[in-house]
Amino acid sequence: MKCNYKLHIISHPSPVTCNAFMEKNIKLIIEYEGTRYQGFQIQPGVKTIQGEIEASLYRIFQQHVKIYGAGRTDAGVHASGQVVTFKHTSLKTPEQIHRSLNGLLPDDIVIQSAREMDENFHARFSVKSRVYRYTILNRSYEDVFSRNFVFFYRHLLDAEAMNEACKMFIGTHDFSSFRASSKEIKSNLRKIFKFTCHRKGDFIISEIEADGFLYMMVRILMGTILQVGRGKYSPDKILEILYAKDRTKAGPTLPARGLCLVEVKY
Repeated sequence: MKCNYKLHIISHPSPVTCNAFMEKNIKLIIEYEGTRYQGFQIQPGVKTIQGEIEASLYRIFQQHVKIYGAGRTDAGVHASGQVVTFKHTSLKTPEQIHRSLNGLLPDDIVIQSAREMDENFHARFSVKSRVYRYTILNRSYEDVFSRNFVFFYRHLLDAEAMNEACKMFIGTHDFSSFRASSKEIKSNLRKIFKFTCHRKGDFIISEIEADGFLYMMVRILMGTILQVGRGKYSPDKILEILYAKDRTKAGPTLPARGLCLVEVKY
């Protein structure tokens, strides 16, 4: 007797097909010159770092992709180690995204690296600390080549006294005296892990690492230790200003061009 049963083969999608449209979490390390931009965070009607990157990602993915930055640098502030994350479901590899972005972005924004991360990694909320550098050109004449990246100060500064003042800030403190905005926030407490200042030739370089920063906090801190370098404040006066919790007691806000976000630690 002839058998008329038909054999039905059930096919399963290949692993590549299964994983093709899974959401991927991408981490970018980027550097930029902030001179032409009104800060990192996107704002209507002006050029921002986030706006430029999201516009380029739209050209790559043909849909809006929102990025999240580790630090919202202000207008004119630079970065050599900013971190952003975003999610997508395309087949594009991190290497392809890296090359495509660098081909589309303006010359003053560069992607250093792109890699896929665990789904829970977040550029901002996974941060343990951020490191900023502030550079002062301290001599009698300006430098045409570094003018967008340094604050020029012609009178001789005492870098050793400035470094002593930096030590006063280390630890957890209320930094109300070093905050530009009067807008209410949850807490003015921040922990500074490291704050140093040293002279290198004609440059005075400060580095500060903390778990977070208030609005314009680094630039106000630098304006305050500048007064120490001038001999206007003693290093001990720093504690008086810190405990006052009064912005009017601290030094001026130094210009954005000397500030750079150099590293984000996770």
